[in-house]
Amino acid sequence: MNGIRSLGDLDSKRVLRVTACDAKTGQNCELSYTNCKNVGNGSFGVVYQAQLVPSGEMVAIKKVLQDKRFKNRELAVMKEVRHYNIVELKAYFYAQGENKDDLYLNLVLEFVPETVYRVTRQYAKLKQPVPIFHVKLYMYQLFRSLAYIHSIGICHRDIKPQNLLLNPTTGILKLCDFGSAKVLVAGEPNVSYICSRYYRAPELIFGATNYTTSIDIWSAGCVMAELILGQPLFP
Repeated sequence: MNGIRSLGDLDSKRVLRVTACDAKTGQNCELSYTNCKNVGNGSFGVVYQAQLVPSGEMVAIKKVLQDKRFKNRELAVMKEVRHYNIVELKAYFYAQGENKDDLYLNLVLEFVPETVYRVTRQYAKLKQPVPIFHVKLYMYQLFRSLAYIHSIGICHRDIKPQNLLLNPTTGILKLCDFGSAKVLVAGEPNVSYICSRYYRAPELIFGATNYTTSIDIWSAGCVMAELILGQPLFP
């Protein structure tokens, strides 16, 4: 069991040291990081950018409250996946919040600076279409990541531009945020109120609970249309 300790404010300039679990080996390790800053918020929690000490490597730390009312599968899924087009889990650790009853899971992930969402918004502001070469490049990589997770039975269930990380220098795309992901089992019902509205497959809208990984393909098609049109296909 990796160490549980209070971190205080993650955006502090001081060096923070925690006992973490290495995602590859499963062994406990000492993790030190500094220069934390908030780079994202959502219903899931908070994402920070941080710098590992002494290597200087930049990482993202996703901090998620462990809510006993909901089953959090993200850690289990992230430990299973290994693919060039999926954001890499490096380590994880638990920490108490200000309220001693609150427990947070912290996922230490590779840091990727941009998202497909922000890139499309930049082109939209310039009143320019996303270059078709970039559309092909991004979609090819997205479908590679989906082919991989679907081959091992995992459905992402929240494909959208905000969850497609992008390195603008290399053009490499990484699928992220497996907070809604699940291994689909034939005959086992699933919640239908899942996936962001613009990218939700028709069967989900009609309340289906026996859907397949094809819902991710629908969402990916909506992303592709948005890249081409410069706006959501089904707003």
